[in-house]
Amino acid sequence: MATLNKISTCLWFNGNATEAAGFYTSIFKDSSIEKISHYSKGFEESGWKEGDVLSVDFYLLGYHFVAINSNPNIPFNKAVSFMINCDNQEEIDYYWTRLSESSDPVTHQCGWLVDKFGVTWQVNYKDMSDFLSHSDPARAQAALLALSKMKKLDIEALKEASLHV
Repeated sequence: MATLNKISTCLWFNGNATEAAGFYTSIFKDSSIEKISHYSKGFEESGWKEGDVLSVDFYLLGYHFVAINSNPNIPFNKAVSFMINCDNQEEIDYYWTRLSESSDPVTHQCGWLVDKFGVTWQVNYKDMSDFLSHSDPARAQAALLALSKMKKLDIEALKEASLHV
């Protein structure tokens, strides 16, 4: 069993917490589902019957998450996102491809996407700040302009844009 973090992330789903946890743990290496809890009697008024999945404890890269099945009227929003800092284009391509499966392409912009469960992700290049905070303001501006036109990040295009000012 993995070590419980001092701070954990809790995600609220509408009956598909187990599916979501399985999806995420299939994408990230060193990830696992640790525990599944179920509703007991007494929650029928809320729409949950005895035996329905209440929560799923899982780990992604050593970080603890809890997926809860509860009120369907509280959706995710883009104000909170998970940033994946990728080492190279191959890693960006991998996470982008996997997380964007069955997602709405309209949500894809500047390396951000909303997955099929409504969770927002930033598939980021670990050295992005080198482009966007370059000491030459014209190069930083060119990189930002190139970024604003992208859906999935393209490291080479960012390099090219910041070099040809």
